Amino acid sequence: MATPSPRTEDLLRHHAPQVLGALVRRYGHFDAAEDAVQEALLAAARQWPGSGVPDNPRGWLIRVAARRLTDQLRADEARRRREERQAALTPRDAFTAPPPGEGRAPSEDDTLTLLFLCCHPELTPAAQVALTLRAVGGLTTAEIARAHLVPEATMAQRISRAKRRLRGVPFRPPGREDRDQRLAAVLQVLYLIFNEGHTATSGRTLHRADLAREAIRLTRAVRRLLPREGAVTGLLALMLLTEARSAARTGPHGELIPLDEQDRTRWDREAVAEGTALVEEALAEGPAGAYQLQAAIAALHDEAERAEDTDWPQILALYDLLLRGAPEPDPMAELGRAVAVAMVDGPEAGLAALAALEPRLAGHHRLDAVRAHLLERAGDTEGARAAYRAAASGTLSEPEARYLRMRAARLRA
Repeated sequence: MATPSPRTEDLLRHHAPQVLGALVRRYGHFDAAEDAVQEALLAAARQWPGSGVPDNPRGWLIRVAARRLTDQLRADEARRRREERQAALTPRDAFTAPPPGEGRAPSEDDTLTLLFLCCHPELTPAAQVALTLRAVGGLTTAEIARAHLVPEATMAQRISRAKRRLRGVPFRPPGREDRDQRLAAVLQVLYLIFNEGHTATSGRTLHRADLAREAIRLTRAVRRLLPREGAVTGLLALMLLTEARSAARTGPHGELIPLDEQDRTRWDREAVAEGTALVEEALAEGPAGAYQLQAAIAALHDEAERAEDTDWPQILALYDLLLRGAPEPDPMAELGRAVAVAMVDGPEAGLAALAALEPRLAGHHRLDAVRAHLLERAGDTEGARAAYRAAASGTLSEPEARYLRMRAARLRA
């Protein structure tokens, strides 16, 4: 089987949630529909490299997935009669690709409806996140499990239970009364999708641009629905300001380059300008929540022409606000604050802040990486080398591991 090109993979990832939305809207059966879409994506991955991408890839995928779904449902004796009645009421050409020149534009509304469906209040917050990452974000069950630090089998069961809970739930946009209730879960999911794209939890590459772009695209779509919602605006700003640095985060061989060593001329200044403007807008839209404050921190990093120009006292103040307003501790924000403490008050103060996190984050590779950096700044070469090695052994990201091993080796020289 020919290997799909990056363009084909991008097309499949782009259309997958739209195809799933189309099938669920027409047929229901979320669980069976997702299986059918996965089969259609596999068929495309096998056929398109040899035969070429069809003129209407979305129509092709919908047609193939619909055939798989109807075959599957008809094979299920308990559903056979209901599906035959539904099929009799469905126009024969409802899921065929339109003729050339009459193509239907992909329906972004279906993707958004699918997104809100995955965040249905019948599901637990953990199930909402997992299901959306699977159905809308395109992550594998293994990737989602690693992001949540649980076994893959546990995550697979969680996703299966979530899909079963959605059986019979109408596929339609949420009403005003429950839209706000689901919004927090939707934003959390989009944030996690973006984070997995910006810094992949495993694999050979640090950056999964497809996921990062998809998270930004979906967040823009949510913002069009809720243009005056500060959390949505703040999240979009945070994504843009973070992704603006992506071109400078890796070297020519894929090696990780830390923020203070990046060539800032390679940052996307248009994205920085848009993100900064959105931060100002988000902060003016109401009380500053987590996304607005994180975006403001990112803006301070992006606005500094040199690493030494970074306004660390202001960043520390923003981290204090962020953690003070959080309903529960955010370990990654606490790690960020420890770095800011070290930059303001010295590495020993940063190490003391890290020590307070040890009970909750013991063994986490990011805690070890921050500790190594601060020990190196404090002049504890042996301790820094050991911490870099511990961090390298704890990450599943090959670029991160190579970078951490390199830092350890440099200290040995």
